[in-house]
Amino acid sequence: MMAGRGRNSSAVGGPARHIPVMLSEVLQALAPESGEIIVDGTFGAGGYTEAILQSADCKVIAIDRDSEAIAAGVALAKRFPGRLDLVCGRFGAMDEIAERQGLDAVDGVALDLGVSSMQLDQAARGFSFMQDGPLDMRMGQDGPSAADVVNTLPEGDLAEIIGKLGEERRCRAIARAIVARRAEEPITTTGELAEIVARVLGRKWDDTKHPATRTFQGLRLYLNEELDELAKGLSAAERLLKAGGRLVVVTFHSLEDRIAKRFFATRSGPGPRASRHLPEVSAASLAPSFRLLNRHPLEPNQEEIGRNPRARSARLRAAERTEAPAFPLDLAALGVPRLGFCI
Repeated sequence: MMAGRGRNSSAVGGPARHIPVMLSEVLQALAPESGEIIVDGTFGAGGYTEAILQSADCKVIAIDRDSEAIAAGVALAKRFPGRLDLVCGRFGAMDEIAERQGLDAVDGVALDLGVSSMQLDQAARGFSFMQDGPLDMRMGQDGPSAADVVNTLPEGDLAEIIGKLGEERRCRAIARAIVARRAEEPITTTGELAEIVARVLGRKWDDTKHPATRTFQGLRLYLNEELDELAKGLSAAERLLKAGGRLVVVTFHSLEDRIAKRFFATRSGPGPRASRHLPEVSAASLAPSFRLLNRHPLEPNQEEIGRNPRARSARLRAAERTEAPAFPLDLAALGVPRLGFCI
């Protein structure tokens, strides 16, 4: 699973060994039992999957869009023969993936969001500016790269990405500086982009937050469609989980956590308000589809943060599936940001 991260971890890219975040809390909430089937939607370096397989004689379907992560998981699959299925794909389609394996329901789903330590620590993947590398940032290693985006998008579009997805107040000044620099020569490395942003903001950085943190976050979320994928993944888990099944989500920044919070709030209350974006639904479909396991998000303790600074911004939310029908997916109601130039 994609673990060993911290909120805004796209900017915290120093070498670190793989440490699953809030592992004991995840296992307690997931509560795997022998004979069950669990989906690990963000396999990464396999930390959560390994712990789940060790905790009970269950089976895990591990999904990751990064083919390198899936290839690296073969050794783990050999340690647990017949109990680990590795699938290269997006967790937003986990119900379709399960259906292809002949399953119509599972007992648990775990999602550990963001970028993995494994990706951060490889300079060639272009997620971090602690090590200079090509400006890439693609989780699935396909489609446009971050270099393509910063060197081709109009200034206004760049500002919107950095402002809405990166939550950077100086987004327009940063976009303007990027466009000015690329007019001289293309921006091709993480170090070049980080330097441009740092000069605009005029701030030195410390061990927790580089000035370019928010800019890198915005570009990464845009390139990988991470917030849309999160909303789709939560909805897919809602459709796939059987009654009594558990969904555990670990987020690492405010945009992710807002979507998870709204998802669980709408699914565990008396029912959502009517939305003009959705067709009319029956009264039965408004019954709560989840029961919250923790009303407020769990956070890592100071001991864990001391061992793994990337865990400092983690938030864990968990809920148990009821027998009620799944809700229709409404991206706007979940607070997924919309970019004007993408509409």
